[in-house]
Formats: sequence, C-alpha cells, structure tokens
Amino acid sequence: MTTNRVNYLLAALLLAGSHYTTAQQAHVNLDWNPQKNTQNLIPFGAAVISPEVRDDQTVTFRLKAPDAKQVMLTGGPMLLALKVKDPIPFQKGDDGLWTLTVGPVKPDIYVYKFIIDGVQVVDPNNTLTGFNDQPGYSNLVVQGDGPAYYDAKPVPHGAVTRHIYHSDVLNGEREIYVYTPPDYSPKKKYPVLYLVGGSGELASGWALDGRANFIADNLIAEGKMVPMLIAMPNNQVVHRTDPNHTEKTFPLFEEELKKQIIPFVDKTYSTRADRKGRALAGLSMGGRHTQLVGLKNLDLFSSFGVLSAGDLETEKVSAALLNDPAANQKVDYLLVGQGTGEVETIGKRAVALHEALQKHNVKHEYYVGGEGAHDWGTWRHLLYYKLLPNLWRK
Repeated sequence: MTTNRVNYLLAALLLAGSHYTTAQQAHVNLDWNPQKNTQNLIPFGAAVISPEVRDDQTVTFRLKAPDAKQVMLTGGPMLLALKVKDPIPFQKGDDGLWTLTVGPVKPDIYVYKFIIDGVQVVDPNNTLTGFNDQPGYSNLVVQGDGPAYYDAKPVPHGAVTRHIYHSDVLNGEREIYVYTPPDYSPKKKYPVLYLVGGSGELASGWALDGRANFIADNLIAEGKMVPMLIAMPNNQVVHRTDPNHTEKTFPLFEEELKKQIIPFVDKTYSTRADRKGRALAGLSMGGRHTQLVGLKNLDLFSSFGVLSAGDLETEKVSAALLNDPAANQKVDYLLVGQGTGEVETIGKRAVALHEALQKHNVKHEYYVGGEGAHDWGTWRHLLYYKLLPNLWRK
C-alpha cells in the first residue's frame, strides 16, 4: 500500500484566494474573499475579471465572446440563491464583452456554469474550478464581513492524508482521505467518522467542496467537537449510470467497507476499533449507503448521519432496525437532515425516513436548515451545525 501524506493543499487549488491586497483569485493564501477585486488585476491566464464580488454581495460575471449569439448564467445553487428558476441572460456590449450583474447574494459558496449558445461550460476566467466524477463547474465565493465557519482561520489545523490502497473487493487501486485533528497522537485512541459522498462525488469531495477539515478545525478550536478522525473513502463502487446501479451498489459498498476500508483505517491509525467508536454518515447516495448499509450493521457503527437522503420504503428496507426493541440502546446518535430548499422535491425521502423512525419510536434528530437545497451549501451547514458537534457527546 502506498501513502501520500499531505497537509491538505488541494483546497488551495479549488477554493482559495489571496489574503493581501493583491490580485483577485491570486491563490496567495487560503482567504475568505478570493473573488473580491482589490487591484483590478485580471486572474493569471484569464481574459477578464469574472466573477467580481463586491462588499455589498452583488456579483458581476463577464465573458469575452464576440462571436457568441447568447450567454446565460445557470447552476441550481446559483439560481436558488437568486430566487429564479430559469437561466439568466447576459447583455452583450459593442466590444464583444458579455456582462451580467446579480444580487445581492447571501454569503456562501455557490456552484454555477455559463450556457454559451446552448452548451454548458465553466466560467473560463474563474480559477476556482471544481470537479468530481462529472463535468467541471465553477465556484462563486460570496464573502461576508469575515471568515465563515467553513474557511481557514488562524486556529490549530489538522492534516488530511491521501492514501492509495489495493481493493481485493473491487480489484483495483482506490483512494481514501483521512483527517487527523490538531495534535493527533498515536498514544491516544480516536473515534472515527466514516464520511461518504453522493452520486458523482469523489473521495476528495468532502475536503474540497465540503471543507470538512476546516470545519473540524474551527469546531475543535471553539470547543464544540470531540477530536476525531474523519475517514473519507470513495463510495463509488459501480458506474453511476449502470442500469443495475441500485442493485449493485449497496452490497458492494458494504463489502468494501467491511473488508477494506475499516480494516485499513484501524491498521493505519490509532482508533477506537469498536462499534461505539465508529460513525457512518453521507450525503445523497452516501446517505442511502448510511441507511441501507450502516443501519443494518449495528455491530460496526453506533452513530449515523443521513444527509439529504432516505427511502420512501423505509418500513421495508429498514425493517430490522425499526422493529428491534433494543434499537434505542444500540444507536447513540442518528441525524436525518436536509436543506430548506429540497424538502418538497428530493427531500421527501428524508421525510419518509423521519416519519418511519418517529412511528417506531426510534430516537433521532430530524433537522431542516440552511439556505441551500440538494447542494454543498446544505451539506456544509449540516456538518458544522449538527453532525460533528453531536457525535460522541454524552
């Protein structure tokens, strides 16, 4: 097995900016206002400044495309923040520069794309470009009056290590990222949160888009979180568009978790290697993995976070837990959470899970909050305000 230990600088490549009054998107420091225009300097390799975020939270997007016939702004989180449903058109100037100003927008990080003559593309002038197991996207960072809960602050920082291991289950090389808290010591035993992503996410998603390491650093510094390891494996175990994805993913992920992921973490780190020291949580598809794999393996886990997920047939798929008279003695903490903007759509699955647990008197916390929908704005919020502060609290 090969280990590549890094003090997680990948976040700088996607979601960082300058701290001093230098160029916009200069990637000098891990700053909280990387798209504020301080010196009217164009980002390195770009043609124009885009996006430009002002202190009043208005945002201007620009695109130099003299031959384009139409340019529009799109992206679910972006349109939700602007309270519109349809893509928003740019205006074209005589010099071929397309411009659009929107807002004010509440401080957060938003995913967006441009539609140029019918084709969705990233903003070619925005250096904060995200990626996953799907086409790329651009990130908009709207700053508030100072660093947010998900930003790098001047507090003690943990480390994120990327490990490459061979999986006999999936017959190939795989990756897992592990957060260790500040002052991690092999002389201590740490509980482990296994935190997984959704459809189309990679193992790096929770650290890059989710800012899990910065959130954990800040919570620990605030005295609101038990120091823990956060293991972020890749829970993509079969091609997402495989016609039999649903039938294959749950047994394969369960086997990978039991035979490869947990043994690797317990061997590599100083862990509490018992069910009381393990939690499983995930977003969207990872939340379904948590429900359909985690809740049926109470010999491995005692705490859970089902984020923006659930099952409309919870009475059927989680019957063992729901009908277990000792369920409340076996489950230490169970969070079912989602964003305010998804309750009436995909969020009905979380509602079904909550109602089934409630019907069978299984103790859990049901929470709806944040300004987002089925997006990272919601999942960062749930991680900071609910999941991490409540794990391993007496």
